[in-house]
Amino acid sequence: MLKGIPKIFSPDLMKTLMEMGHGEEIVLADGNFSAATLGKRVIRCDGHGIPELLDAILDFLPLDDYVDYPILLMKVARENDEKPSIWDEYRKIIEKKVGHNFQIGLIERFDFYERASKAFAIVATSEKALYANIILKKGVIKE
Repeated sequence: MLKGIPKIFSPDLMKTLMEMGHGEEIVLADGNFSAATLGKRVIRCDGHGIPELLDAILDFLPLDDYVDYPILLMKVARENDEKPSIWDEYRKIIEKKVGHNFQIGLIERFDFYERASKAFAIVATSEKALYANIILKKGVIKE
């Protein structure tokens, strides 16, 4: 045990965040996402939702401010589907942790899958919300 490490973090998740370099991406995947199929590194966080993981991760992971969208969501596939309410939760967490200066981008479902397959790691969660998948691009610490 170490001080200051969130209980939600497994040793593998902390190790992965530390190993990631500038510009590399991590996917926080909902329970329906094909993490094992797409991921070269899959970290299991069964029993946890994405909002609580996002909140904990953003205490440690700097976001990339050299790109327009260091945060990406999977665009809703059908025009008549509503915007997922979990996205509002994400926005509140992101604003609380990193401020208003980071834009959230949307990408098509199959483009999201392609991007996820190239990510440094995929974190498989038990999140039940649809379209809850999120990609975070790591930035640099400027201190």
